[in-house]
Amino acid sequence: MLLVAVVLVIFFFVWPKATTPPRRKATQNAKSAEDSPWQVGQVAVGGNYADAEVIKMADDKYRLYYSIEPEVKGNKLEMYSALSSNGINWEQEAGIRNTFKTFPDLVKLADGSYRMYYQTAGEIKSSTSSDGLNWTEDVGVRVSGGNPEGLDLDNVAASTTILLPDQSYLMVYRGQIDKKYRGDVPNQSTQLFFWAESPDGLKFEKKGIAVDSRNDSLLGMIDGPELIKWDDGSIRLYFWGYKGVYYSTYKNGQFTDPTLTFTTSTDSKLMFPPNPPGDPTLAKIGQTWFMYYGQHEKGIFYTTLK
Repeated sequence: MLLVAVVLVIFFFVWPKATTPPRRKATQNAKSAEDSPWQVGQVAVGGNYADAEVIKMADDKYRLYYSIEPEVKGNKLEMYSALSSNGINWEQEAGIRNTFKTFPDLVKLADGSYRMYYQTAGEIKSSTSSDGLNWTEDVGVRVSGGNPEGLDLDNVAASTTILLPDQSYLMVYRGQIDKKYRGDVPNQSTQLFFWAESPDGLKFEKKGIAVDSRNDSLLGMIDGPELIKWDDGSIRLYFWGYKGVYYSTYKNGQFTDPTLTFTTSTDSKLMFPPNPPGDPTLAKIGQTWFMYYGQHEKGIFYTTLK
């Protein structure tokens, strides 16, 4: 369980409706951004934490979910939460939200309750909550490793889910192939994004590959996807790779070529810069977009875009 998370941690942190629409080929490449629009911020939650997810509450407050980093000795993959009214100052809430459930992915339901998707034992399952604090597991598995491409996936994880205008659910999730992409890359496995749709948030129909990392730009490694509705009404998919945070735009079953939009590296020539920003999650608070991301051993950081 959590093999890909552990592999990534070791590199970066130890150093480091019936027919599937056509998809882009494996030659899909990422575009580089010359000047990032994101302004570097500060620490939101300090410590050995990762896998952040932020959601707006009914009272104009925001809740940030985050998990203990998997390499911390003796941990049970505890998931915590914190509250903020401005996106900058966060106060940790008492108690533990979940254990042995990683990559929290939340959707607010029509009745005001919440559903959280997460990885457990190499599959994606879900729980529901009326208050966002106490959770009851849903029956069954939302997504397992089988896929329309016939790829042999070691596990699936790191889902992100959003409600579409017709109230159906769009999910993007990571699938891992237990094979190194090529000889000079650090990871011993290859990660791709798949996508699925659901009418009710429980039964998902798998569609195929959303973003293919098997090219000379992404080099077989993408993780931590985050779907968000942008200011212009489009749906963006943010995620991270070796060099930093990228985004792609979704429309009619297609995901555009990714663009590198944020990096903490000061050397653009580095193929594998140390400690890149990981697992982005976004929220618009007031007139400012906040992107929260993990920095190993330092905590959950944020960057802003006005």
